[in-house]
Amino acid sequence: MTYARCIFASLVVVAVLALRATPGGAAPEGRADASAGTMTWGVHTTLVPSWFDPAETIQGTPFMVLLATHDALVKPMPGRNMAPSLAESWSASADGLTYEFVLRKGVKFHNGEPVTADDVKFSFERYRGIFAKTFKERVAAVEILDLDRVRFRLKQPWPDFMTFYGTRTTGAGWIVPKKYVEKVGDDGYKKAPIGAGPYRFVSFTPGVELVLEAFEGYWRKVPSVKRLVFRVIPDHATRLAALKRGDVDIVYLISGELAGEVKRTQGLTLKAAFPSNHWLIFADQFDPKSPWHDKRVRLAANLALDRATLNEAATLGLSKITGSIIPSSFDFYWPAPPYPHDPTRARRLLAEAGYPNGFDAGEFFCDLQVCSWGEAMLTDLKAVGIGLKLRPLERATFFKGVAEKRYKNLVYLFIGASGNAATWLESLAVTGGAYAYGGYPDIDGLFREQAAELDRSKREMILHRIQQLVYERAMFAPVWDFAFLHGVGPRVEESGLGLLGAWGFSGPYEDVKLKGK
Repeated sequence: MTYARCIFASLVVVAVLALRATPGGAAPEGRADASAGTMTWGVHTTLVPSWFDPAETIQGTPFMVLLATHDALVKPMPGRNMAPSLAESWSASADGLTYEFVLRKGVKFHNGEPVTADDVKFSFERYRGIFAKTFKERVAAVEILDLDRVRFRLKQPWPDFMTFYGTRTTGAGWIVPKKYVEKVGDDGYKKAPIGAGPYRFVSFTPGVELVLEAFEGYWRKVPSVKRLVFRVIPDHATRLAALKRGDVDIVYLISGELAGEVKRTQGLTLKAAFPSNHWLIFADQFDPKSPWHDKRVRLAANLALDRATLNEAATLGLSKITGSIIPSSFDFYWPAPPYPHDPTRARRLLAEAGYPNGFDAGEFFCDLQVCSWGEAMLTDLKAVGIGLKLRPLERATFFKGVAEKRYKNLVYLFIGASGNAATWLESLAVTGGAYAYGGYPDIDGLFREQAAELDRSKREMILHRIQQLVYERAMFAPVWDFAFLHGVGPRVEESGLGLLGAWGFSGPYEDVKLKGK
């Protein structure tokens, strides 16, 4: 595919944590106000029905929809990485073996049914995303204490339980109505989803748009905007043209020269968010017959990439060049120094590894939306002798293939930032991880050691050592902490962009607002 055709997560908590936005049966904030108006997003990627069901989340992008239609017991909110939501409070035992949640009273699903402890247990047991195996291995039981109290019992202390359950790392804590799902089945649920979020499902036209309407019974507040429309516009230039015409109010992911055009256009605003890391996976490094098995080859690929030039061209220099696959905002992050651009040394390393004339490295797999950046990387790699052919794929297909380990050679992966260093290492650098094509025994051993360590400082030391080993072995080719650049039109008073930490899209949706509304 040519450049022109490319369209581009001791003691945990003992005291009860509570933030009662609606004490007792009081009316939610702003209940007297009615929702009004329509806000339209130009979305960069195809929306798929699996994104309507939190049980099936395998990466972060579906929360672009789930934050509107669904709600969680605990979730990130402005200023807080984990805030009470459907649960008004939660607590952990001193031995780290049990967690109890108290549900918020009076909360209902969009069909009027109350949210109960039974729905919480059902939603957790139904979760089948990439960390389902992790939960199954570590959670002994989910116990319903009464209609509004649930207890999770763990098999052993697990310091990251709330990171997995109470953030966007997984969809396991996002609650669906048990009776309705059992009535319509999984396929029926994706066709007409019902949640407990600020917006209810109205219609979905595949490849065209998703329409949602304000749920004025939402517990936190009445959404300001009556109707949300997510319109699929994969091409960057077409999205920008729609924004300039006023056909849409917000466009996601405008890069390069088009981002500069947004900045220069009167009435439009360019907004940046830092939600994800990007890196290359050397999928065959654990195969002794592959060139990628040699660390010198992997290091050569890292030295071949001109990240600074790519950053300027793609995101106006706003992305953060990094030497780590772990986002710099995460707990337990170790600041690995970025690899320099050194093609001369890269060619020398390839020669030392037995490839003085380079080698044909096969296919380079990537999401369709990043294929233009993949093209630039292929040019850099070819310049030192590593020949590759770009293989861009539609997002849902691409991520499914990565999770199923179907790709070989080189894979350009990115994941929305949610979790901490341990959760990312588990899925990417530990044997058996959701996106890991293999692992190293010493790294696996260190990971098991930190997973049961309740002393934070000791755990941090172990996680830093793991990250150092990942860096020293050039297990990946980190690219950048990516800056999502979005365009906002003149009708918008609050876009929701940047309100949630480490989140690249709008949210919370009940907070978005049109001018004069």
